[in-house]
Amino acid sequence: MTQRRVVVSGGGTGIGLATARLFAAEGDRVVLLGRREELLRKAAEELNDRHGAGTATWYAADLSLPEQVRGATEFIVADETPLDVVVANAGGNVAPAHDGTLESVADSYRANFDANVLTAVLLTEALLPHIRRPGGRIVQLSSIASLRGPGSYGGSKGWINTYTYDLAQRLGAEGITANAVAPGFVGDTEFFGDRATPEFVAARVGQTLTGQPGRPSDVAAAILYLASSAAAYMTGQLLHLNGGAALGR
Repeated sequence: MTQRRVVVSGGGTGIGLATARLFAAEGDRVVLLGRREELLRKAAEELNDRHGAGTATWYAADLSLPEQVRGATEFIVADETPLDVVVANAGGNVAPAHDGTLESVADSYRANFDANVLTAVLLTEALLPHIRRPGGRIVQLSSIASLRGPGSYGGSKGWINTYTYDLAQRLGAEGITANAVAPGFVGDTEFFGDRATPEFVAARVGQTLTGQPGRPSDVAAAILYLASSAAAYMTGQLLHLNGGAALGR
């Protein structure tokens, strides 16, 4: 089995960590990115203890800031080995509400744009020259919200969809695929924070056809597939994972 080099942003918790675990279990080397050093360190130690020293490294950075993306890129490419997979997972609904004033609305949209669009676009663009040609894989994290809101967060994830399509068109001739996964409600993450009351969770699960929440490992499995040779003919696609809460389109 060929060992791949994989970058996962937002790799310290939730879907990102679940994704890193699957790649590490495949024998791949993983670089974990995120803002919180302690969580990244803990995640890397877990993967190295389970799969051997050198399986995982980490670098803390705010990926919405160009200078910090440059630092992360220099760390990632220091050994001059091509990257096989880039998973742009960092983000979240960092501005779920506003007070109705124009200033608050503007702040809400800017915050979610920075957290979800810039973190994905800046990292991906910085790493593009270092992705293996042919055979590289890019996976972006979209959301069910890109189809139905809420506004600032859904809009930011809609932008991820169009960015994915742009990447696929730009890179297809070079043998690099670009796809996005769009999860619905996923439990066992920090995403909803204090909003994840029992009533809130029950309402979200009630929207599904399967009567159960998604798991981080479900999304990670889809990402692993999109990064595999089995998906070599799949590019420019948005893969929905929502238990039927939104039907295919």
